[in-house]
Amino acid sequence: MTSLSLGLRKAQDRSHRLSPLLRLLILTQLAFNIGFYAVLPFLSEHLGQAIGMAGWLVGFVLGLRTFSQQGLFVVGGALADRYGIRPVVLAGCVLRIAGFAWLGYARETWAVIGAVLLIGFAAALFSPAVESEVARQAVLWEESGGGSRTRVLALLTVAGQAGAFVGPLLGALLLSVDFRTVCLAGAGIFVLVLAGHAWLLPQHIPGRGGVRFRGGLGALLRNRRFLALCCAYGAYLLAYNQLYLALPDEVERATGSQSALAWLFALSSLLVVAAQLPVTRWAGERLALRRSMVAGLLLIAAGFAVVAAARPADWTGTAGLLPAAGFVVLLTLGQMLVAPVARAWVPDLAEEGRLGLYTGALSSVSGLIVLLGSSATGTLLDTGLPAAVPWLVLAAVPIAAIALLPRR
Repeated sequence: MTSLSLGLRKAQDRSHRLSPLLRLLILTQLAFNIGFYAVLPFLSEHLGQAIGMAGWLVGFVLGLRTFSQQGLFVVGGALADRYGIRPVVLAGCVLRIAGFAWLGYARETWAVIGAVLLIGFAAALFSPAVESEVARQAVLWEESGGGSRTRVLALLTVAGQAGAFVGPLLGALLLSVDFRTVCLAGAGIFVLVLAGHAWLLPQHIPGRGGVRFRGGLGALLRNRRFLALCCAYGAYLLAYNQLYLALPDEVERATGSQSALAWLFALSSLLVVAAQLPVTRWAGERLALRRSMVAGLLLIAAGFAVVAAARPADWTGTAGLLPAAGFVVLLTLGQMLVAPVARAWVPDLAEEGRLGLYTGALSSVSGLIVLLGSSATGTLLDTGLPAAVPWLVLAAVPIAAIALLPRR
């Protein structure tokens, strides 16, 4: 917890230089993730053990949640452009409260599906609204001489990771009572977020006016440079998703169980919280946006290559975990370079007044790439190829993404 506290303190020191609106939105990301991750890590076991769903149905329900969230980000972003972020954020909070409360009492399959769809769509409303406004305010902060916009977006990443770290700890504590208590606690957090934003979020943000829906999507689909960024970002997310697909398989092989996964996930979160801001500051002083993403993608590729190089030795036990730990560290360092920069790049590629739409589309398009790519990755891991081959193929994905990045 020392590293977590240090990272949050650094983030807070940086946030003192930001506008009240930016501080509110960054703290919003922290609160969102605490409430969300207090529930999500325990959902799969609840559906399978307490409700008795078959494995395929559990996977289907979790997939629906992902689709209703990532797939509909573009809708939430467009609504934020049209009506402003305040009504969209407040509506998302209301839906999240209702979804968590419903999930806590749901016992039938149809009720669980309804609650999960509500939870996912809530995030599809408030997340692109918050992210797009943070990006817009970050550009204004940069233009006023405050510093690089990527520093502001790095703060958003730190807040999100801190919430993802604290949320499961809170959920595990409350799970000693029951899953319903966990859900109601998650709903309670969003009640507080709703009340705080109803009070503090401005009715009108200067410089942000409503735009029509018509014409926005067509222009986006013709924006080749933005779509190229989406594809490159999708390749990064596909690589990052291997924390949940390829890494568990490697940990199981090395130790005979997946108990070490929790430590590796904690390592990733703590690295982001403690090192994101220094890494962003270092990169911002030396690298342009494209070069920063190139460096991040190369680090991610190196992480896969470390495991590929070690697989022929077939190490087990503690020694067998070292390549997996190296993979996590390199992947996380790559994430620190890629994620804030990709968000910082979107305002330069977006059509005037449609930053919400483009921010949402970045998540929706890349999420679709992850959905399709994960199926291919699962097949690759099960084909019985030589041990190093799947990891080498995965290392090629971020390298190929470099060629997709816009040149300017």
